[in-house]
Amino acid sequence: MKRKNIISWFLQIVAALILLQTLYFKFSGHPESVELFSKLHAEPWGRIGTGILELITSLLLLMPRFRTLGALMAAGTMAGAIASHLLVIGIESKGDGGQLFGLAVFVFACATTILVLNRTELSAWFKKLIPQKKI
Repeated sequence: MKRKNIISWFLQIVAALILLQTLYFKFSGHPESVELFSKLHAEPWGRIGTGILELITSLLLLMPRFRTLGALMAAGTMAGAIASHLLVIGIESKGDGGQLFGLAVFVFACATTILVLNRTELSAWFKKLIPQKKI
């Protein structure tokens, strides 16, 4: 296995595990999660919707054929989480020392690295989505 593939797989697994471990808090209605999404005026639909999106993203990251789609979704979701922290919630949430924000930044970095490592797959996806005109 090429070094690039090993690194990509490692990042895919780590990002998926981080996303999956947060699902308990979102789906169980944990008070901290409810409070966080209430600050965003997105409780309960935003919390549950984000949980569903992160579950799908995690599964796609673990499927070789769909890893670039999963990485795109992870990057987009984490960009939203980072923006929410910077603009509304604050970097530190409930005295966590910025851990939740740090995890969002870390997953975003994993996702963008996966996209860079697999840029030929990403390019192929875009070529399928955007038909090329023949001249």
